[in-house]
Amino acid sequence: MDVVLHFEGDRNTTLRLVRGVKNRFGAADEVGCFVLHDNGIECVADPSGLFLDQRPEPVPGTAVTVALDGKRPLIGEIQALIGQEAASPRRAVSGIDQSRAAMIAAVLEARAGLSIGRRDIYLSTVGGMRLTDPSADLAVAMAMATSYAQTCLPASTIVFGEVGLAGDLRRVTGMDRRLAEASRLGFTRAIVPPGAMPPKNKGIKNMHILEASTVSAALRAMFNIAVQPSSKPLEVRMGARPDLKVVDGGTRVDGTGDNDFL
Repeated sequence: MDVVLHFEGDRNTTLRLVRGVKNRFGAADEVGCFVLHDNGIECVADPSGLFLDQRPEPVPGTAVTVALDGKRPLIGEIQALIGQEAASPRRAVSGIDQSRAAMIAAVLEARAGLSIGRRDIYLSTVGGMRLTDPSADLAVAMAMATSYAQTCLPASTIVFGEVGLAGDLRRVTGMDRRLAEASRLGFTRAIVPPGAMPPKNKGIKNMHILEASTVSAALRAMFNIAVQPSSKPLEVRMGARPDLKVVDGGTRVDGTGDNDFL
């Protein structure tokens, strides 16, 4: 057998990946991206936009990273929601390795002082993207930290780097390609591990690179450039509806009967 290709994808999304596993006539680490339509399958020349949430303004709990799938750099977004403290905190993860997410949460508490161990933690990627690259560790940490602090990373900022148990940040492969892809898509600031300063001829333009050797240093750099959310969460006040009363199992409207619940 000369060539082996895998056709992969989540049944709940329209994105499909054709991945080379064996190729006697060339490289086997290439990835093709396709989208399913009613009239067939269509090639996606620039798939990075599929994994970004199209928002006009930044919100807490989001971070953008660059993953390498084969030789192809892909922009992906990680979203986090840190809930209230609970006796049995819940962990729900989609698109990210659950054990690695738990490790990063433990590192944030032990090495950066974020008290999130007793809180509910929800993590997800945008567009059904699956991030198995350790370079997404720092983006997971940033998403959780901004959700905990209720602050936002600027939309033009990208982060990547592997997080160690000692709270250190480690370099990852293909840093030049990651930064070049981020620069091409308009990102102007990057928080990365040390040693990422690329030569000027790598196609990286107008990119301000912030190097951090530890998770704590990366969080300090993040808080220095963070912006406040433009809108506050909706507040529900029961006093605004005097005809509503809270009862067991639901909310009752007075005068409509005991069995009428909203």
